Amino acid sequence: MAVILAWSLLCVALVLALYRRRTRRASLTNLPGPEPESFLLGNLRQFYQGQAGEADFKWQASFGHMLSIRGVLGENCLFVSDPKALQHIYHSGYVFRKHVIRKELTRLVAGKGIIWADTDDHKRQRRVILPAFGASETKALLPYFSEFAALLVSKWKEIIGVGSSATLDMPSWMSRTTLDVIGQAAFDYQFHALEDKDSLLRQAFVKVAGETFGRPSKKAIFIQNILQYAPTPLIVYLFGHASAFEQARETTRLAQQVSRDLIDTKSEAFMQGAGGRDVMSLLVKANLKEKNSQGLTDEEMLAAMQTIMGAGHETTATTLTWTLYELAKSPDLQAKLRHEVKDMEKAIGGADFSAANFESMPYLQAVMKEALRMHPVSYYGLREAARDDVIPLSKPIMLRDGSVVKEVPVAKGTTVYISIAGYNRNEDVFGKDVHRFKPERWLDEAVPRKGATAVGVYGNMMTFGSGVRSCGYFYRLLEYQTILVQLMKNFEFSVDASIVNKIRRDAALVMQPIIEGEYEKGPQLPLRVSLVSTD
Repeated sequence: MAVILAWSLLCVALVLALYRRRTRRASLTNLPGPEPESFLLGNLRQFYQGQAGEADFKWQASFGHMLSIRGVLGENCLFVSDPKALQHIYHSGYVFRKHVIRKELTRLVAGKGIIWADTDDHKRQRRVILPAFGASETKALLPYFSEFAALLVSKWKEIIGVGSSATLDMPSWMSRTTLDVIGQAAFDYQFHALEDKDSLLRQAFVKVAGETFGRPSKKAIFIQNILQYAPTPLIVYLFGHASAFEQARETTRLAQQVSRDLIDTKSEAFMQGAGGRDVMSLLVKANLKEKNSQGLTDEEMLAAMQTIMGAGHETTATTLTWTLYELAKSPDLQAKLRHEVKDMEKAIGGADFSAANFESMPYLQAVMKEALRMHPVSYYGLREAARDDVIPLSKPIMLRDGSVVKEVPVAKGTTVYISIAGYNRNEDVFGKDVHRFKPERWLDEAVPRKGATAVGVYGNMMTFGSGVRSCGYFYRLLEYQTILVQLMKNFEFSVDASIVNKIRRDAALVMQPIIEGEYEKGPQLPLRVSLVSTD
């Protein structure tokens, strides 16, 4: 009965959507953009069913970096990869808030945490959480990063044996490594993922993106997007009961099961004057020092742990996977990076690498930036205008009627698609050949370009967000380079030519590698791994 009532309310929402579409200002209709495929879905099938970034690259090549696309029932949406426009959107506080659909999907997989929250709730959670991810706090975790990087190397050497090689699946191994890291560094907790004790929780994290968001049907695209016109409680109810989100709910259940025990343990330790340097201990300590109204609620603490567990390990794992893939395709670039790593190892006399050592290796930094530019794990954002606004542009654009403008008026309630993948391949910012993996652009071409609008927090990319929505990127960078350096020291990577043409960037809310024709197997990217010559 409740489900029937919910769908009845959805029908009412559909009628409301038609009314609002007719009465809302059509300020975007004069912008350039692709023709819609249909009235019901507009251009959304192309965006959601193609590879991550595929539609973005095609549209911006044809229409520029500020265009109009159509959503469900002919809704006019803004599609943005223009630097100045993005700077305005991300640095204007909460004028462009999280879109209701993206927000509720986030709540489904990560609870009411910092990536769900907006306005005052977001400010409060950010103030409590971010100090635990500061530079000094993160550098103190470097031994944990090194420990599990070394364990991964040991495991691979056992599999490969002396003088041979093995084909290994990168997403699985990288995910297991980073889950062990996040468990120890963030929670002082052992997942034992590398020790062949793979947990149900990690398996759930791996499945959730593909099974919940990957390759949505036309029906799913329509329903999810039409729900934006429904009351939020109805959206929450439908997301909480629809069979399509069962995997997301199960992942949340498993994550919260671990989280509750850890929060109780950390809180008790702090009250007794103990507590470690792991992220969760610092977070519990910071939260207990806050006044009740300014601290995190129990629900928000659980959400913070879900966010750290899920996003904190899968993002780095996926970035490492794409980096190794690009290096496997380019043996000369891989050799150049390995040479720099070996030189640094000699210079420090075989001691453990420090954060300063990593930062002083220019080619390592260039490879990392190029991989993060080419393969942003979170490849798009979804916003809605909280009020009428005017968005400035980096350079003038010609409208459909032939007029030229330097800014675009946006009505309250307008849906805004943020193309992170598109911006990261903007030639005006990152130079020519933006679709080519070319680390040298960061060394020889003064990238980002001189005078470029300041947008992202790292390399002026949007990979780690921007403004109040920028995330704790220093932790991810230090973990990323620690593991990458250890792998370059010990192994060589190659890829079967027949696989290269089958690798797809799956658009599953995050960008995952899959093999064409083997979608049901989930994320996979097999590489040939062999021992580095001792010469």
